[in-house]
Amino acid sequence: MRILSITAGAAGMYCGSCLRDNALAAELLARGHEVTLLPLYTPTLTDEPNVSRSDVLFGGVSIYLQQHSALFRKTPRFLDRLYDSPRIIKAFADRSVSTNPRLLGELTISMLEGPSGVLRKEFDKLLDWIGDEPLPDVINLPNSMLIGLARPLAKALGRPICCTLQGEELFLSGLPGPYRTRSLDLIRRQVKDVDLFIAVSEYCATFMADHLKISDERIAVVPLGVNVLNYQRRQRVDDIFRVGYLARVAPEKGLHLLAEAFHRFRKRAPTARLRLEAAGYLAPEHEGYVADIRTFLNQAGVAEDFSYRGAVDLDEKMTFLRRLDVLSVPAVYDEPKGLSILEALASGVPVVQPRRGAFVEVVERTGGGLLVDADDPDSLADGLHQLWQDRARRDELGQKGFDSVRSQYSIQHSADCLLKVYDRVLSGNREGAGS
Repeated sequence: MRILSITAGAAGMYCGSCLRDNALAAELLARGHEVTLLPLYTPTLTDEPNVSRSDVLFGGVSIYLQQHSALFRKTPRFLDRLYDSPRIIKAFADRSVSTNPRLLGELTISMLEGPSGVLRKEFDKLLDWIGDEPLPDVINLPNSMLIGLARPLAKALGRPICCTLQGEELFLSGLPGPYRTRSLDLIRRQVKDVDLFIAVSEYCATFMADHLKISDERIAVVPLGVNVLNYQRRQRVDDIFRVGYLARVAPEKGLHLLAEAFHRFRKRAPTARLRLEAAGYLAPEHEGYVADIRTFLNQAGVAEDFSYRGAVDLDEKMTFLRRLDVLSVPAVYDEPKGLSILEALASGVPVVQPRRGAFVEVVERTGGGLLVDADDPDSLADGLHQLWQDRARRDELGQKGFDSVRSQYSIQHSADCLLKVYDRVLSGNREGAGS
């Protein structure tokens, strides 16, 4: 099968969606399928071998300039190639380009307006690029915010279009009111241009069907998968009980809640050797957030028990996870993915998660952790305390998670599900062509 899979770069950040798109593409390539993984906006950053193309279309610098000045909407292609250079894009992304949705409302609208908007030149460049490539059997868009690509691609190539749903509602909800309303309206109008939507969890499918007004039969679920060969069972190195956090460090991911729960947990076990270990990407605009957490922990008298290890590459992540006794990412919104939860379970580390979003189905299906009340530090502290007290139960949950991820959430299982979806949409396309 020949697959054109578009992915959206996230500047210099390890992004769960980029990791997923890259891992699936790598697995399908290993099986002999022809996959072109094409990045938009910026090159992608992955912690496994990156199989995406070196080309970057809709370059982040170029579309920013076009959005803010009509002059750049008419510049010749040879000049655009300078702005679209991955090296130039990366330089600007590392220094000044923010992924804050409040700053990107106008660009979001322009992408959704498609060739009729101010970024028409970029859509033309995409179609020209595709014209020089082998004709794909199926095209996959990485999220609904790029649904503006569906109609021009289908018109140019005559091939079915799939669109993945994998957490873009958080970005959309962060847009200022007029941009949010306009974006949702544009997405809903273009739902008809997509042959099939692919959700990364049952929760995501249910929520997005209602949110974007998509009929249930037009959404398939392809669960997340991790490359389980990368993950080894956790290793107990001493008698310190380590509570871990692995996610982007931002208020919506809930590190502040975990810090408060850790403090309350510490009060219930004052003589225990405990640590709170955090890792993940920290954007410049959230440095104050981490400073506030450190201040809280210092005032609570537990600052010496906390470490933030920054963004971690694959080897660092594996080492980080193997040393944990429990992991928690108590997001304050209904998370549709939970990739780091699967990574912890794949390492035999049990999780304590709020009862919300995709966390519920992951924990219930794997049996690898505890569910606690959402947005409740006391309930979270109870869960942590339970697993500290009962090592046998902790080990049992860790073993269940370790085994279940390998049977239900491996990248091989995810790729199997995705290929079935592509077969389904191609079958429907052939039937439609023959009717």
